[in-house]
Amino acid sequence: DPANPVTIGPYMNDPDLTNNKYQLKLAMDAAERIIPQVFAEYGELSGRRYSVLEQYRMEDAEAALFLLNSAAETAKDVVDRLRGQGRRVGLVSPNVIRPFPAEDLRQALKRVKAVMIGDRADSYGAHGGNMALELKAALKDDPENRTLCLSRVYGLGGKDFYTEDAEAFLLEALKAVETGRVEVHFDYAGATPGDPNVNPERPHPPIGKKESSPGLVRAEWDEGASKLKVKGASPRQLTAIPERIAPGHGACPGCGIFPSLKQFLEGIEGHVVLLFQTGCAMVTTTGYPYSSHRVTYIHNLFQNGAATLSGVVEMYRERIRRGELGDEEITFIMVSGDGGMDIGMGPTIGAANRNHRMIIIEYDNQGYMNTGAQLSYTTPLGHRTSTSNVGPAQSGKKYHHKDTLQIMAATHIPYVFSATEGFPQDLIKKAAKAQWYANHEGMVYGKLLSFCPLNWRLEDDLATEVVQAAADSCFFPLYEVERGRTTITYDPEAVGRRIKLADYLGMMGKTRHMLSEENKPVLEAAEIEVERRWRRLKAMHEHPLL
Repeated sequence: DPANPVTIGPYMNDPDLTNNKYQLKLAMDAAERIIPQVFAEYGELSGRRYSVLEQYRMEDAEAALFLLNSAAETAKDVVDRLRGQGRRVGLVSPNVIRPFPAEDLRQALKRVKAVMIGDRADSYGAHGGNMALELKAALKDDPENRTLCLSRVYGLGGKDFYTEDAEAFLLEALKAVETGRVEVHFDYAGATPGDPNVNPERPHPPIGKKESSPGLVRAEWDEGASKLKVKGASPRQLTAIPERIAPGHGACPGCGIFPSLKQFLEGIEGHVVLLFQTGCAMVTTTGYPYSSHRVTYIHNLFQNGAATLSGVVEMYRERIRRGELGDEEITFIMVSGDGGMDIGMGPTIGAANRNHRMIIIEYDNQGYMNTGAQLSYTTPLGHRTSTSNVGPAQSGKKYHHKDTLQIMAATHIPYVFSATEGFPQDLIKKAAKAQWYANHEGMVYGKLLSFCPLNWRLEDDLATEVVQAAADSCFFPLYEVERGRTTITYDPEAVGRRIKLADYLGMMGKTRHMLSEENKPVLEAAEIEVERRWRRLKAMHEHPLL
């Protein structure tokens, strides 16, 4: 209401903050009164009736289960079966967690002698799951309550909860009823003890410095030219370098992530530590207890991989300074998908501003491919994803992709580059430069266009052809920004290989719709933007001050 503006979320300090929190508490108290009324109204409208706390066969129960959601539905069959055997058991399952139905639970469990509380999460160090702690606290407020409480964590990692599991829970509660005591107050259901004498066999031996340092690729600073020069072997000779990521992982046929990383790592000499943010590359290489990595590997969630690796880098440098480690050079490399560069962009820019001596590689397959091919901010205009479909109301993604490389170049880190497996010598040369800059000056950022046949909707043996077309159409230009100076490393116009953007888009099932007459405006908008970015890049290439 412009005539009556309000301020939401102002800064508060004592005593206002205390009063505000008290008002939130009063709002929850009010919700506790209103929710049953809302449920009743919904029941009148829909015929489906819910209560704050569902009680199943609790009328004379002496042992009960406390479970949430689908597990509670599974347990009802077990309650019925044990009731048929004359066992007095029941089930309580809250439909509302906040406000916590403490009084309803106290009344429901008033005559229950033992309750088994199932949790799908542990509150580490608190000696019980979250719901168990809540329920115990609620029962404690009734001085007459003598219900014995057992707490079990179950169903982690998507592990199914079967009727056999529910029966085991109820039998434990019944045993507590019979003995009048709880033998194990808190435990994990389904956990198995490990054997300290058993170590998983390494499917591949680790890679030592000698075999990973054949000297085939070298980046050296040319003082006379004031320029970094790379001397290297052909890609065929570099196949002699052992693969730091071993074959046999679970990537889709034709996945472009690993050929690209293989080429990049062929340009890196010596010891390497890899950190993968969550994504396709992480999931497919580290199915516990096995790992495809033959070098030290760290997994980190999307949001802060750069922060984690920068901490590892500084820890390593500091321990060398203290004399706790030998002065052996290690190249630290973070690998992330383009989705990880949506979620983790903030920490990445933070690491760039601190200029840690590390490399960040983004494999750009133009979407969140690991979770169902949802669009990312790097998905280009018009491209089809599971969240930017094609139909009467939409023609793929509605806006242009973000230019991650230019964002990172604006942080003024020493070296930024783009590359693709379709131009292996260019990629390997840039890898050698990346290692030199990371070991001598600071952070490096590289973007690799990564082929995804499953979600790009085409045959899995067309990687080289498609990513080359991306460069030839100037959609994915190959260039580097070295100490602020932009250089195009492959100019399709200069070598007579420039193709139309439509020729590139027509190769992929996810973009063929853009060539139809009804989607002509989308194609034209994409062509204009690709040309604008290409001309801007050429101007930066030609003018050192840009």
